[in-house]
Amino acid sequence: MKTNITRQNIYLLGLSVSLLIFVLLFSFSVLIPAGKEYRINRSNLNKESLELRQIEDFSYETEVILQKLKTDNRHIITAFEIEFNAQRFKKQHESFFNSLSVSKQSKSDDEEGFVVYEVNTTSEMSSPESFYTFLDAVNKSDWIIGINFPINFKRDGEIISSSFTMKVYNNKKDLTATK
Repeated sequence: MKTNITRQNIYLLGLSVSLLIFVLLFSFSVLIPAGKEYRINRSNLNKESLELRQIEDFSYETEVILQKLKTDNRHIITAFEIEFNAQRFKKQHESFFNSLSVSKQSKSDDEEGFVVYEVNTTSEMSSPESFYTFLDAVNKSDWIIGINFPINFKRDGEIISSSFTMKVYNNKKDLTATK
């Protein structure tokens, strides 16, 4: 029995075998290692996507809280931006006292970020009730003011003199930061 294989079939068979060997070598040397790397990168991408979603959720929740705080404390935020005017303060609150003097103290190191004023008052009263009314008015004023203790009251007959310091908090713009 004689098989009749032509030369074209032998070339075709040789080419097919060489292509099969090339495909097997290519798949084992390039595709399979790249597939392992792809799976590792895909799992890393899934982890990072999860972290990104968590961070975005946290950012959104923080933004909602920030906006709520801004709307709830709008008066306080604007009060930090209003510059303190001692004459205006005196004009607004002199009705509570017979005499009211406001003087700026020299700035010390521990009062960085706000200004300290010495307030001296004299009132003709039998009790410090007008002083407490004054404190309520200060709470409703346009500035952020902290009254420091001790508050000194001195009585001389029907006249009560008081002396105290207050800190005016103001969001000062740093001139060197803008230059």
